[in-house]
Amino acid sequence: MADYLVIVESPAKAKTIERYLGKKYKVKASMGHVRDLPKSQTGVDVEDSYKPKYITIRGKGDVLKDLKKSAKKAKKIYLAADPDREGEAIAWHLAHVLNVDENSECRVVFNEITKDAIKESFKHPRSIDADLVDAQQARRILDRLVGYNISPLLWKKVKKGLSAGRVQSVALKMIIDRENEIENFKPEEYWSIEANFSQDTEQFDGSFYGIDGKKLELKSESEVKEVLSKLVDKKFTIEKVTKKERRRNPAKPFTTSSLQQEAARKLNFRAKKTMMIAQQLYEGIDLGRTAGGITGLITYMRTDSTRISETAKQEAKGYIEEKYGTEFLGGNKTDKQKENAQDAHEAIRPTSVLRDPSSLKAILSRDQLRLYKLIWERFLASQMAPAILDTMTVQLANNNVEFRATGSKVKFKGFMKVYVEGTDDNKKDEDKFLPNLEEGMVVDANEINPNQHFTQPPPRYTEARLVRTMEELGIGRPSTYAPTLDTIQRRGYVTLDNKRFIPTELGIIVIESLKEFFPEILDVEFTAKMENDLDAVEEGKVEWVNIIDDFYQGFHKRLIKAEEEMEKIEIKDEPAGIDCENCGHEMVYKMGRYGKFLACSNFPDCRNTKPILKEIGVTCPKCNEGNVVERKSKKRRVFFGCDRFPECDFVSWDKPIARPCPKCDSLLVEKRTKKETQIQCTNCDYKENTQN
Repeated sequence: MADYLVIVESPAKAKTIERYLGKKYKVKASMGHVRDLPKSQTGVDVEDSYKPKYITIRGKGDVLKDLKKSAKKAKKIYLAADPDREGEAIAWHLAHVLNVDENSECRVVFNEITKDAIKESFKHPRSIDADLVDAQQARRILDRLVGYNISPLLWKKVKKGLSAGRVQSVALKMIIDRENEIENFKPEEYWSIEANFSQDTEQFDGSFYGIDGKKLELKSESEVKEVLSKLVDKKFTIEKVTKKERRRNPAKPFTTSSLQQEAARKLNFRAKKTMMIAQQLYEGIDLGRTAGGITGLITYMRTDSTRISETAKQEAKGYIEEKYGTEFLGGNKTDKQKENAQDAHEAIRPTSVLRDPSSLKAILSRDQLRLYKLIWERFLASQMAPAILDTMTVQLANNNVEFRATGSKVKFKGFMKVYVEGTDDNKKDEDKFLPNLEEGMVVDANEINPNQHFTQPPPRYTEARLVRTMEELGIGRPSTYAPTLDTIQRRGYVTLDNKRFIPTELGIIVIESLKEFFPEILDVEFTAKMENDLDAVEEGKVEWVNIIDDFYQGFHKRLIKAEEEMEKIEIKDEPAGIDCENCGHEMVYKMGRYGKFLACSNFPDCRNTKPILKEIGVTCPKCNEGNVVERKSKKRRVFFGCDRFPECDFVSWDKPIARPCPKCDSLLVEKRTKKETQIQCTNCDYKENTQN
C-alpha cells in the first residue's frame, strides 16, 4: 500500500504524475470540483455575510467514496490541483471533505508536468492559500447572485429559458454595440492616386502624398482632377531618398489570450477547442517507453504572464546556437509584465524546446501537433535575435506635386526564420522591392490612376478580436475567455457567420431588457473594476465579503425596482405565409435557442417544426427535383443538402455551384481555405481559382 495519496483533477494528469513519483505515491483524480453551490437554489445566504451553501456535486458520490477510502490508508495527503484560483478552490474543497488541515503543508503546485518539475514541487509543499480561495469564491458568489436573480426575472418578463451572466452580458453587449455601429455607419468618400514608375528597365509603384511638401487628403473627384491638372508631364524628379535600418522584435511567448487569438488566425481553432487541446498537451501525452512515456509537453495554459524561467531560456539558447548559429541568439532582455499579470505562472511554452514538432509527428494527433508547433515556434522565436530590415522611402515630384514610394527588404531574418505573428487582416510579410534610386534622378510615370474609395464600418468581432478586446478592457481573466464565448453561443444570443459574431434577436432582447434596470451589469468599466477587486482579494488586500456587499446592496434595490417596473415583453409569432403539411394550420416563425424556426400554430395539438432554410440557387444534383439549401449540423457547422430530405439524401460540406463542370458536366463545388477559394469538380480534375 502506498504511503502518500496525491489528488489531482484529471485521470490523464494522475497517470503522468504517478509514474514520476514512484511506488510510495498513489495518485487519484477528483474529476474537477467535488462540491459546488446547489443548482436548485441560489445557495448564498445574503443575510449571513453571503455565506455559501456547498453540496456534493451530483454524480461525484462514488468518486468521493473512493477518495475517502484511500485517504484513510494514507500517511499523508497532497492536493495537487492546477496552479490557479480554480485549482486552489478545488484543493480547499477536497481538504474539507477529506478532513485535511488546510493550514498544513498539503498543497503542491507545479507549472509543468515533467519529472524534474514534479519532484521539485513535492520538496516544497505549502498550506492552502486562503486569499486565492476567497478570490475564486467571491467570483462564484457574484456570478450566482447575478445569474440566479436576473434569469427568473427574464423568464417572467420576457421568455422562459433565458439567462444572464455577469461577464457574458458585457461580451454580448459589445457584440450588439458593434452591430449598431455597423448599421449606423455612414461611408465617406475619399480618393487615392496610384502611379507606376520606370527607371531604366525596372518598375516600381508610388502613391500621391501632397503638394508643396504638405500632406493632402483627397475627398472628392474634383480635388483629384485639380491635382492631376498641376502635373506638367509624366517626368518625375527624385527629390529625396531616405534609407534606414529597422529592427523588428519577436512577439512575446504566449499567454492564454494571445494563444487563443493566434490559434484562431493560423489554425482556424475556436477558443474552446484551443483550450481543450492545450489541456491535453499540458496533462501529458504518451511518447513511448524509449522517449519517456507519458509526458507533459507544455506548461500551464491559463496564464497572463510572459515570464520565462531561466532554465528554459538557457535550453533555448543552446538549441538556437546549435541549430541556427550565434548570430540568431536574442539578448538577455527581461520583459515588463502588464499590470495585474499573475506572474506566479510562466508563459505558455514547451516543457523542453529540444522536443521539436517534427519528432512528435507520429505521436500527436493532427490538431495536437499543429497547436504544439505553434507554441514551440512562438517560444523559440521569442528567444531569438530581432529581424533587421532595410527600408527605403523615395519622394518624387512633378511641379510640386509629390508622390512617395516605400520599399523594404529583409536584411537579416532573425526570429522570422522560425515564426512570424499573424494579424487579423491577413497581411503578409513580404519584401516590397524598390530599384536602386538616387536623388536627382528623373523617372517616367507609366500610369497614373485615380481610385475612388469609401470608408468601411468597423469589422464584426471574430473570436480572436473579441478575446483581444476583452483583455485590453480588463474584462474576464485567462480562465474565463473561452467559457464566456461558448456560453453566449450555446444560449443562442449570437451566431457565427463567416467566423464573425452576429447578435440574434434573442440576444438583443435580453440586453435591451437589462439596460434600464441593471446598467452596471452591462458597463465595461464596472466589470473591469470588479476584476481588479477580485485581484485585490487574491493579493490579500481586500476582504471578499466587502466586495460582494458593495455590489449586492445596489443590485438588490435595482432588482426590486425591476420586478415592479419592468414591462412584460411579448414576443409574438410572425405568420410564415405557408400551411402546415401535417394539419393544414398556418406555420409561424418562433424564437428558439438558436434563433428563429418554423412551427405549426396549432401547437400543442400539432408539434410540426422546421428549420428556416436558405436556398443557394442550385437544383439538387442527385434527384433533380429539390433545391439545395444551407443547413447546420448539431455542432453548428454549415453544410448543404436537398430540401426534399429524407426523400433525397444529397449532402455536401462544400457549397455546390449553379453551373456544371465544363470538362465533364458534373457538379462543381466551392472549396475555401484561408488563402484562396477554389472551385473544383466532384468527378474529374477540373479546378479554377477565385479570390476570397
